[in-house]
Amino acid sequence: MGQNLQNRERLRPVDLAREHGLSTQAIRNYEEAGILPAAGRTPHGYRTYTPAHAGALRAFLALVPGHGHQTATSIMRAVNRGEADAAFRLIDESHGQLLEDRRTLQAVERALRDLEPTTGPEPRAGAGPSAVSGPDGTFIGPLAVQLGIRPATLRAWERAGLVRPRRDPKTGYRVYGEADLRDARLAHQLRRGGYLLEQIAPLIDQVRAAGGLEPLEAALSDWRGRLSARGRAMLAGAAQLEAYLRERRA
Repeated sequence: MGQNLQNRERLRPVDLAREHGLSTQAIRNYEEAGILPAAGRTPHGYRTYTPAHAGALRAFLALVPGHGHQTATSIMRAVNRGEADAAFRLIDESHGQLLEDRRTLQAVERALRDLEPTTGPEPRAGAGPSAVSGPDGTFIGPLAVQLGIRPATLRAWERAGLVRPRRDPKTGYRVYGEADLRDARLAHQLRRGGYLLEQIAPLIDQVRAAGGLEPLEAALSDWRGRLSARGRAMLAGAAQLEAYLRERRA
């Protein structure tokens, strides 16, 4: 591709930068990162770019909103190395993550529809931390395994007010009743949806206080909207990437 680039219309770094409101340093950084193909050089050593470089920049900037900066960078590097299949695999993985996030949202919505305000029963005295879930409550280890997280994460959620387990009066072990399990599952699903602990805490407080799920409707609607925006951004990124691939083949 290098020889073809040299024979096409020459563009300066500032020409690429102006189209997107970037600095010329950003253009150089993108080139060094492999997002843009290597630039040509004038006899005096100045960088020269071509419409293909402009297409690469458009493709990258269009990919970022849907795939994120890191994945978009990896996609462009693969394309510029001539490894289109590797780039397509990255795109497939990103689409797979979006699908998984949609399934997560659906799971949250289903879980919320089934949730009822409950009070967990008193834990069984003398039970050890390795006890499994039962009618008297769940200990931190088994709950962490159920959620696929570390016990330290549950302790962090407790400090943030997301869960409020009781303490066994004899052993001091944390015991999670039904309401605590509900709150932990909600926190886990919302964290997977990209919400911060400080955003989740008031939602769970409102669910506790109101005894219902209405306070979460706005959050779920926002989450749904962000997933749709990512899907559309992926379509826009795909269109620009295809245009760049055609430019490289020309």
